[in-house]
Amino acid sequence: MTQLALFDLDHTLLPCDSDYEWGQFLARIGVVDGQYYAEQNEQFYQDYKEGKLDIDRFLRFALKPLAEHSRAQLKEWHDAFMDEVITGKLRRAAVDLVKRHQDAGDICCVVTATNSFVTRPIVERFGIKHLVATEPATAGNQADAGFTGEVFGIPSFREGKILKVNEWLESQQLSLDQIKKSYFYSDSINDLPLLEKVTHPVATNPDERLRQEANKRNWPILDLFAEQ
Repeated sequence: MTQLALFDLDHTLLPCDSDYEWGQFLARIGVVDGQYYAEQNEQFYQDYKEGKLDIDRFLRFALKPLAEHSRAQLKEWHDAFMDEVITGKLRRAAVDLVKRHQDAGDICCVVTATNSFVTRPIVERFGIKHLVATEPATAGNQADAGFTGEVFGIPSFREGKILKVNEWLESQQLSLDQIKKSYFYSDSINDLPLLEKVTHPVATNPDERLRQEANKRNWPILDLFAEQ
């Protein structure tokens, strides 16, 4: 019997926000105007945590640096980002959670609002093959085609996560209705729409609003990093 394990990434499998950290990294190495970018990044991050993020405005901001540099240069910076920022934030508890589902034969997929350029190498570190993310548009179909700064398709955010998960499952000849046991691990009230769609929602390191919602609905709460 096919079982499905979906994982949010930021503050769920990671004890940080990879999108925010990438922006801070670009500011530190001088790729973007440090003060302006840091201030805008912080405001968007606060809006996200409060459940009032304007996703289209944020994505125009977040994807702009990708459009201004070559894929080769971006990869060089991202490799450094992985070494300097992300590797030290990988936690055994999160790796073990994923491994338990993998060992059970579950289909594992990360479902994140953060764009795939930032997140795919992180997801690969967890040994997860499938990623549903916001997709940056490119100027062509070649592997090295530059980014345009726009979004391809719909953002993987709030109800958009449901649409993109359904599209991905369809590509696997599956649907949520066919899967008798489906999990979704998330920290954020922004993910309530998808949490309501799975059979086993798990509030993971939840923000205060999601913690209250989980308690009200008797959903399990997993504080993954509580002792780390």
